[in-house]
Amino acid sequence: MDWGYILDFIYEAAYLLGVFGFFIFIAVWKGRQTTINLILGLYLALLITLEFPNYELIFGNLDSTTDAAAKLGFFGIITLLTTTLFWRIMPDEFKEKKFESFGRKILLAAAATVLMMIFSFHVLPVTDFLSPGTPVQSLFAPAKYFFWWLLVPLVVLYAV
Repeated sequence: MDWGYILDFIYEAAYLLGVFGFFIFIAVWKGRQTTINLILGLYLALLITLEFPNYELIFGNLDSTTDAAAKLGFFGIITLLTTTLFWRIMPDEFKEKKFESFGRKILLAAAATVLMMIFSFHVLPVTDFLSPGTPVQSLFAPAKYFFWWLLVPLVVLYAV
């Protein structure tokens, strides 16, 4: 193990923990229903992003860093729109305090984190910013695990 590998692992672990921290903050601040809406919005954003017509034509003329940032921004906008859609059609928030049912909020935040991690390594160009070959990528990046990782948040939604 050299220092580069250790720094890459720390960088990816910080990314993973940052994503989890973001989702746990949303779950505590806005509640479980918002996190559920966000998970469903992420699923719909994945579908729209994968099947968007002329996706490569729109983003194909940019250099690699600008292309990656533009694709991430596009995915973020689509996720915001789809989450807003689910916020409008789903029932009202659960009547609970910030730290009530904290275990369920942690499970929902973990499910949303799993979605973001597999999207990062399979759909979004986040790998342009991260170095390959670290343990976090070996967990989420193999294509043979993509389908199974997509099922994990659905199981969590069913259980919660």
